[in-house]
Amino acid sequence: MLLSSLFPLLLTLLTLALAATQQDFYKILQLEKSCNDRDLKRAYRTLSKKYHPDKSSGDEQKFLEVAEAYETLSDPTTRKIYDQYGHDGLANHKRTGGQQQHNPFDLFSQFFGGGGRQQQGVRRGHDMEVKLSVPLRDFYTGREVPFSLEKQQICDTCSGSGSADGHVETCSRCNGRGIVIQKHMLAPGMFQQIQSHCDVCGGQGKTIKRPCKTCNGSKVVRKPIDLVADIEPGMPRGHRVIFENEADEHPDYVAGNLNVVIDELQPKIETGDSDEARKHRNDGAFFRRKGPDLYWKEVLSLREAWMGGWTRNLTHLDGHIVPLSRQRSEVVQPGHIEAVQGEGMPIWHDGHVHEHDEHHASHGKLYVEYVVVLPDQMEAGMEKDFWALWEKWRKKIGVDLLKDSGRPEVAAQHAKDEL
Repeated sequence: MLLSSLFPLLLTLLTLALAATQQDFYKILQLEKSCNDRDLKRAYRTLSKKYHPDKSSGDEQKFLEVAEAYETLSDPTTRKIYDQYGHDGLANHKRTGGQQQHNPFDLFSQFFGGGGRQQQGVRRGHDMEVKLSVPLRDFYTGREVPFSLEKQQICDTCSGSGSADGHVETCSRCNGRGIVIQKHMLAPGMFQQIQSHCDVCGGQGKTIKRPCKTCNGSKVVRKPIDLVADIEPGMPRGHRVIFENEADEHPDYVAGNLNVVIDELQPKIETGDSDEARKHRNDGAFFRRKGPDLYWKEVLSLREAWMGGWTRNLTHLDGHIVPLSRQRSEVVQPGHIEAVQGEGMPIWHDGHVHEHDEHHASHGKLYVEYVVVLPDQMEAGMEKDFWALWEKWRKKIGVDLLKDSGRPEVAAQHAKDEL
């Protein structure tokens, strides 16, 4: 008898204990309660990649929590229930069949693979594609790049109804079907039926007596939006960053995806005295990229190429120094290419999920091509000294260039030509 009387109390305490162990969805996504839909998507993109279990530093439990938090807060109905009643309200909503649980890995694929599942019977708008150009430096270091674009959005004044007073009536001509059927006589006793959009309601099946002054009854307006593209280190040129359901909006269909193609901005030398200009005024403007590798041309004088004894410090795209040098008497042939391991682009794996391990390189190579610049003129005294020096050593250790070239010998045999 005592146990039965205490059971409701124990059940209440157990429920409170379970609720205490459940984290707040807004804290999981590191957002304020006033966050909007774009904030939710941005947080999910960042955190789901960070905690994906396929990463060496991933955390499956946190990955599942992020997916559950986003799925709940991105749906207006479940978000309202959660804001008012918390986790208990969501549990009751699920018990009544109000919320379907989705595979968190399918949700991840929708964001990063473009493989979102379209609901049956729901019209979907066209995808949009825009190009965003960023400097090579951002491809190397990674960066969140804000950008704006103008697109079609649902009118805020009339909430997409097109009506100033909210009243929408069924079209009297097509009776709400949006189409009319007209009968044409081709010959006596022979008729043809032609189906076309209703010319009164424009095929919408509804008419508006008092159009909204903001959108003029079209239900949508064009205005700019602000977005942020996450450029990951090593991301390839031409990669598409997918913003799900961010294409042109309309109340009659689900918006398509916005595909942002990441292109490389043409290099330029930063000028001016601002901190930003000084920060990026480095050798990175002259790097060229091919896949995971970088290419650089280093200019040497005749003395440096032949005699050695020089040092160069390249400032890389992120500001760190790459030293190049030769000891004295180390010769560099014109056109020689040196491969510097680990100084190329970061090795990018799609979505940063399958990371490299200790047995694979984290960066590509930096290929340095040496260009030797010869003096185009000399003073008379210098020319005389160099000529005498050349003649002296040519006779001792010179080589027969004709013979070494492999070309057919001619009748007149040359002496040793050059050093």
